[in-house]
Amino acid sequence: MNEVFMRFDIVTLLPELFAPFMAAGVTRRAFESGQVQVKLWQLRDFAAGAYRRVDDRPFGGGPGMVMLAEPLARCVEAIRAERADAQAVPVVLFSPAGRKLDHGAVESWAAGGGAVLVCGRYEGVDQRFIDAYVTHQISLGDFVLSGGEIAALALLDAVARLQPGVLHDAASSQLDSFNPALGGLLDSPHYTRPEPWRGASVPGALLSGHHARIERWRREQSLALTATARPDLIAAARADGSLSALDEELLSGGVRRL
Repeated sequence: MNEVFMRFDIVTLLPELFAPFMAAGVTRRAFESGQVQVKLWQLRDFAAGAYRRVDDRPFGGGPGMVMLAEPLARCVEAIRAERADAQAVPVVLFSPAGRKLDHGAVESWAAGGGAVLVCGRYEGVDQRFIDAYVTHQISLGDFVLSGGEIAALALLDAVARLQPGVLHDAASSQLDSFNPALGGLLDSPHYTRPEPWRGASVPGALLSGHHARIERWRREQSLALTATARPDLIAAARADGSLSALDEELLSGGVRRL
């Protein structure tokens, strides 16, 4: 029997969105093996009345509808009753008020035991449920989605790909953008066959077969790309001491792209 390393319980009105995702792509290995276990909970199953209503008009007026606290509370309590780690399991709400998901947070979730993921919809969730049950709030960025399902899928994908044996090459994730192995910088550009493509060539360093030259080129391009697209990452790397003297020399001299 496969050992379950972590479990995510997902509270959603649209559980059908998750099955195709978990059966496709390289990350499916994490779900098929049980390294990442996912259980879907249809919120309407915990709503009262013939119509299984999960939302109502907001007090104070205004547009949209607000998700009711009671069905959400019943669902989370049912999840806790089923989980052995009920008292410790985090309850996550995907929300504009949440911390932006970044590489450090993904690594933390990937090393943990999972969570209850609450996928909100409509105008929002009754604040009383948030106050009583939610331990973490997560945002994908400064924009609004129609529901938390896409954010939940993003977290599942990011966590699943970091599990042992999921990627073909275990070292692949170490060279991802934002990884501490790169000093938190962006990854360098990539090329593959054919060597000439529509008049554009592959940079000579990558064809040299000289390991040190290739690594230097990649670092130069990582610095150049980051300095252009995400200077905030350069500042952060400088502040935590991730930039070497050579990195600083390259940056001060104006690293050339390609």
